[in-house]
Amino acid sequence: MSRSGTSGKKLAAFGAIGVFFIMAFEVMIMISPFAFFFYSVFNPIFHFLSQYTLTKWTTNFFLPHMILPPTVFLGSLRILGSILFLAGLAAFTVCALQVYLGKIFKWGVASRGLYRHIRHPQYLALGIWGIGMAILWPRFIVLATLSLMFILYYFLARDEERRMLSQYGESYEKYMAATGRFVPQGLERPISGMLHRLMPSAPLRHAAIPVLIVTVVIGTGFLLRALTLNSLPMAVEANLTVVPILPEDGSAGAEALKSLQQAAADGAIPFLKNDRSYLGYLMPADYIMQGMIADTGGHFHLFKKHKTVALIADWVLHPFEHLRRPPAAHMAAAHGVDLQAARRHHCPLQINLAGMDCDTCTYRRIIWVEADSSPAAPLAGIQTLSLNTRRTPVGYTDVNLKTGEIINRVTVGKATAWKDVPTPEI
Repeated sequence: MSRSGTSGKKLAAFGAIGVFFIMAFEVMIMISPFAFFFYSVFNPIFHFLSQYTLTKWTTNFFLPHMILPPTVFLGSLRILGSILFLAGLAAFTVCALQVYLGKIFKWGVASRGLYRHIRHPQYLALGIWGIGMAILWPRFIVLATLSLMFILYYFLARDEERRMLSQYGESYEKYMAATGRFVPQGLERPISGMLHRLMPSAPLRHAAIPVLIVTVVIGTGFLLRALTLNSLPMAVEANLTVVPILPEDGSAGAEALKSLQQAAADGAIPFLKNDRSYLGYLMPADYIMQGMIADTGGHFHLFKKHKTVALIADWVLHPFEHLRRPPAAHMAAAHGVDLQAARRHHCPLQINLAGMDCDTCTYRRIIWVEADSSPAAPLAGIQTLSLNTRRTPVGYTDVNLKTGEIINRVTVGKATAWKDVPTPEI
């Protein structure tokens, strides 16, 4: 193959891989002041995908992102996401330094460190980083682009090996015989042997591998979404469904729902209609990510806070605590004031009683979205979170869980704090 042909193939491959990085970094851009510059370009793509049943699923999420993981397995998976993200990034940096220093000092074929066991540890490291990133920002489109990245890495690795054999000959052939392509040979040999037995034809094998990658990656996403939805402690009463954001509020939804459903049936909550289906997210009144569900006020417009680095570090290094920290926590840290005092001062319910502990507050906010399917049908429970359901913010209620008293009934606009950008629903 000509040098120009090889360069063109690599340029196209790395361009496609760049799409994954853009999709994966969406979460970081989303909480930055540049969010709407990013979405001015990419939101039309999301809207285009959302128009069709075949592609609508790509903008949805397959793991909890706003909701704290309700099970040990989902919680462990979220921790694993941070570990893989950091480990992959560190391994790629080490391998890249080894390769480029080797070129500068003319060390020949890289065969030390991870290269002693694996021929393409940089691709493996980026793959690990990509899996971690997909867990941290679990939108299906991230999985789709991750599949593409894996496929391209496979073909790029084969192409590089052909060129290295041409350049280094027998020495590289011996190196190939002693190492695995992406994992150590002891792990790779059984997998390779099974593929050879199932598909003796090399062209068929190379054609089947991309299909296998897409099937495994996307299929895993759908399995995890089904597991997530079936793990959520939902409460249902007539046309109202409530899902708690915090695991410890699992039974609170059912307790609050009875008084809310009666109030809605009596017309005391104007935005809840008896002939429509609604999903309510139950949370502390100062829950930091409520702007992703509905526009409930400027305190929850994270992209306006100019704390992007702190929020990203919190998101990676503190898998669960970052969802429990209200906006006041970042203000308190920045100004060196007492957290409880800051929470009381910035309480959305305007309850500022000296000595009150916000962690034991009996009030909860429930943000309501109308769940509408096509064709129209009553929805309840998991159905309100199905891939083909349209969810539109309608309002929120602030409720005293101890007494059932509803102290606020506020109608909101049909957009979230991020306007019409598709935001997490779980």
